[in-house]
Amino acid sequence: MSSIKSYEDLLVYQKAYTISLEINTLVRRNYPIEEKYLLSDQTIRASRSIPSNIAEGWSKRKYKNVFIKHLVDADGSCNEIKVWLDYAKDLKYIDNDQWEKHVKSYIEIGKMLNGVISKWK
Repeated sequence: MSSIKSYEDLLVYQKAYTISLEINTLVRRNYPIEEKYLLSDQTIRASRSIPSNIAEGWSKRKYKNVFIKHLVDADGSCNEIKVWLDYAKDLKYIDNDQWEKHVKSYIEIGKMLNGVISKWK
């Protein structure tokens, strides 16, 4: 990890940030207006929480337990967003292909976060 100078160098951050942009577009295009303050807001906030927790934790990384707490919080948001995506699929706001693509991405990001957590310990 010596070549990592910033949270932006972490592959998990890059993937989480990119998918959060995709989720933002997906929600804005597919979810009905009546979900604006419910499912839409929760989905977007959970997706943005992952890269922001990575970034915030990075800035506190000299305190190992604080950094790990933020990574654990980011992992929690990975699980949270999978629930919101389940709702979106079951309510027919997104199709199975969209659901599968994004859930797979969040499973991958969760595994990456857990890898960073275990290596940092």
